[in-house]
Amino acid sequence: MRIAVFSARAYDRRFLDEANERHGHELHYLEARLDANTAALADGYEGVCVFVNDTVDAATMEQLAAGGTRLLTLRSAGYNHVDLAAAEAHDIAVARVPAYSPYAVAEHTVALMLAVQRKIHRAHNRVRDGNFALDGLLGFDLRNKRIGIIGTGKIGMIVARIMRGFGCSIRAYDPYPNDDVRDFGVRYEDLDTLLGECDVITLHCPLTPDTHHIIDEAALRKTKPGVMIVNTSRGALIDTKAVIDALKDGRIGHLALDVYEEEGDLFFEDLSDTVIRDDVFSRLLTFPNVLITAHQAFFTEEALRNIAESTLGNASAFAEGRASGNEVRIQAVRG
Repeated sequence: MRIAVFSARAYDRRFLDEANERHGHELHYLEARLDANTAALADGYEGVCVFVNDTVDAATMEQLAAGGTRLLTLRSAGYNHVDLAAAEAHDIAVARVPAYSPYAVAEHTVALMLAVQRKIHRAHNRVRDGNFALDGLLGFDLRNKRIGIIGTGKIGMIVARIMRGFGCSIRAYDPYPNDDVRDFGVRYEDLDTLLGECDVITLHCPLTPDTHHIIDEAALRKTKPGVMIVNTSRGALIDTKAVIDALKDGRIGHLALDVYEEEGDLFFEDLSDTVIRDDVFSRLLTFPNVLITAHQAFFTEEALRNIAESTLGNASAFAEGRASGNEVRIQAVRG
């Protein structure tokens, strides 16, 4: 199958080429992001491969279909950036990577917790400047703290297991409780109870209409003073402006983000020689108790190898007329 790979970086090429030795597809790499303006670059390609910040809306889907695309294979688990109704209307199959490495994201989540509360980022910069004073670097023990996990799928479950090892008490909220999580001493609570009781709240749920801005002004009014919030899932789970207000008045004591609601114009690009025009993001960077990484939680060798294999495996299954088990259908999402 001929596949146009959008948003392709050097690391994507490395792992996709390695996996393609077993699949034999014709891969055409494009640095451009996919949207309605770049969709014509996929003309003549039966398959199109995209990442999280590509825009696959109705207009894009229409152009892809006109150019002969029959398969959209995602290098991600999430598919909120894909118009599934438009895909169905144009008879374009959609397949995702449901579980590439939950350990990668879970471990990065815990790394962010530790780094922001022990102020590792600030300490690192101080030492490089020859400043060895400890004033302003006071942290706290995670032991005996109450951790609230919103979303207890594979990633949330691994975070629970890790935090159990720190001696934490763990609470969880999920409309679909995972019985396996209970083995780690996790107690399910309603969302309001979790918000009010936990010292650390970490987000591991998909982005849906129900979870959009699940952390908003109303939610932040219910949290403990000085709460830590961590998000390595989807940026739009958090209302950023509400979070900034809560940082200013001390309701949030620490904030660690690997995702951002408007990251599409920022992340995965080198903007070091340009002016960042996003005033909300720039405001976040001014807080000393905020730590942001640029959507790198997934970025391990194991994860990229699994992503490449699943992505091309989905393409092979489609080309051979068999189900991969990773298909995303609008009926399943609705039902």
